[in-house]
Amino acid sequence: MATAKLTITIPTDVWVGDLSTNHPTAEFRVLAALPAEQTGVGLLELTSTDIPSVLREMAAYDDVLDVEPLRASEETALVRFETTDPILLLSMQESGVPLELPITFRDGEATLEVTASHDRLSTLGTQLELFDIAFDVEFVREMTASERLLTERQRQLLTTAVECGYYDSPRTCTLTDLAAMADIAKSTASETLHRAEGKVIKQYVGTDE
Repeated sequence: MATAKLTITIPTDVWVGDLSTNHPTAEFRVLAALPAEQTGVGLLELTSTDIPSVLREMAAYDDVLDVEPLRASEETALVRFETTDPILLLSMQESGVPLELPITFRDGEATLEVTASHDRLSTLGTQLELFDIAFDVEFVREMTASERLLTERQRQLLTTAVECGYYDSPRTCTLTDLAAMADIAKSTASETLHRAEGKVIKQYVGTDE
């Protein structure tokens, strides 16, 4: 089993590649995604200074069948969408590599952390090439049993949280401070920590993940 970190570039002829390139300061964070019959359905957290404009443009793509805002504030919206071109979901599905969420798209690019056998990672690379998705491999490494517990992102954030005093009593670092240190949204920091803490606690008490 190995873990790999990839930076992928979505072609601009794919709606999410074109949309995120047209709005380079916007953040498209996919929280959930699943295949439907001939389509893909996802839950997206959109961060932008012009939410209405981005949503209108998103809904105008032929490959986007439905855009349903579920919650919105001035610069953030939670959106359910359906597309006939879930290009990344299809690539992962064809290779048999689990899609680890959330994934954030920004200015046509996204960084993925994936865990699978070397054969499946190789198949993923082939599938990405078939879909004309350019990618760079930051690293591929074997995972020990302890490393498999957390993703690289979870491990890094948990380490930063300990070092900055987030778990001290009294706490000397807030969640807002931690998110700023990690250069991620506060909601991302909260969700990533919650998942990491859950895995660590389950291992400590001896229950299955």
